[in-house]
Amino acid sequence: MRFDDRVDAGRRLAGRLEDLRDADPLVLGLPRGGVPVAFEVAHALGAPLDVILVRKLGVPYHRELGFGAIGEGGIRVISEDIMRMSRVDEDDLAEVQRAEEAELARQAKRFRGGRPRIPLTGRTVIVVDDGIATGASASAACRVARAEGAARVVLAVPVAPPDAAERIGPEVDELICLSTPPLFSAVGEWYRDFSQTADEEVVALLHRNARETGGDGDDESDGNDGGCRSRTGPVELPVEDGRVRLPGDLHMPAGAAGIVVFAHGSGSSRFSPRNRAVAEALAGAGLGTLLFDLLTPEEEADRANVFAVGPLARRLTEVTRWLRRHTALPVCYFGASTGAAAALLAAADAAEEHARGEGEDITAVVSRGGRPDLAGADRLARVTAPTLLVVGGRDETVLDLNRQAAAALRCENRLAVVPGATHLFEEPGTLDAVADLAREWFTGHLAAPPAPAG
Repeated sequence: MRFDDRVDAGRRLAGRLEDLRDADPLVLGLPRGGVPVAFEVAHALGAPLDVILVRKLGVPYHRELGFGAIGEGGIRVISEDIMRMSRVDEDDLAEVQRAEEAELARQAKRFRGGRPRIPLTGRTVIVVDDGIATGASASAACRVARAEGAARVVLAVPVAPPDAAERIGPEVDELICLSTPPLFSAVGEWYRDFSQTADEEVVALLHRNARETGGDGDDESDGNDGGCRSRTGPVELPVEDGRVRLPGDLHMPAGAAGIVVFAHGSGSSRFSPRNRAVAEALAGAGLGTLLFDLLTPEEEADRANVFAVGPLARRLTEVTRWLRRHTALPVCYFGASTGAAAALLAAADAAEEHARGEGEDITAVVSRGGRPDLAGADRLARVTAPTLLVVGGRDETVLDLNRQAAAALRCENRLAVVPGATHLFEEPGTLDAVADLAREWFTGHLAAPPAPAG
């Protein structure tokens, strides 16, 4: 059994855990890769989500080879056999452990932001990872959960080698594993997409779960949101005269200065971890956000649809009109990859309608690693919304295309280059830089008076 990605694995795993819904479970994900899987499980069960922090103890000269793991609460699991074969002595162990304990403290601060752990006492706890290799980290996580007072510990993973599953089974009350292939060399071989999970994605998923389960406590509208009730939750967006309904996630805080609509690209979806991380940063600044799928699953199967920026822009325009029927808040766009071209085309259309007195202009646009060139120079010249183009310094081809697009724009615009970043902004701190740039651009232009009509 192979999985498309961690979202797919989490949804499949959730199907095997439905019988725990009535047990009021708490889902704990192992950062980083286990959290996207755990989020889907928690979402399906309507359960709260937290991280359970453990760190692999790696052989000093071969860090990928783990001889044990440590977890919160002073829990340590050691493989004496691997220590002996790798000639790891007590001094090596102490040195590696000190370094990993410091990383545990950093992760706790980074992921929880100072919030305390969700209490485990008396609860059914589901520990989730994206797969098991040696089982040391999962074993440590389950022991931590037990030590913290969990009444029942369930370990749920998409894939594991048979011997590891047999070893760890007796340590938990229940082991749910979708696949135990006999020929197993690494967890990643059982995923079509096993790209690295960023810290920002973990933080975003924890915040999103907190909102979904009531942890953020949104209030009803105080009258400052343009007539739209303050809310967070799923929405269905009608397009193509109602023939197609696109799923979305809307966050509309009371007193928001505006709302940012995300246009995903290159076959991504509203679950894009990078866009979700940016959305969390914008929500923290008091802005509303709408993330939605521009294409249905059937439409995504044809890759040509991903690059059909004209039809994508028309859908974005339809969704914007739907949004304006529900709120009077200013609307901004955040586009990524091909979605950036769609956002700029939709912004050009909005500018023309506004010039004819038929609608409102878009307040501001931000592109992350986008392909604005796909909008065409003639359409870019018609955009009036202030536009920020954010590109990674190591994404040389896209950077050159953005320079050309910036030259074609006639509106206020800026090209911001994030040093050391590649196309997906996977390098540490680079996605945070994108979020900071986007927040400053949107809040600055939402606070500024509208420019006079030219």
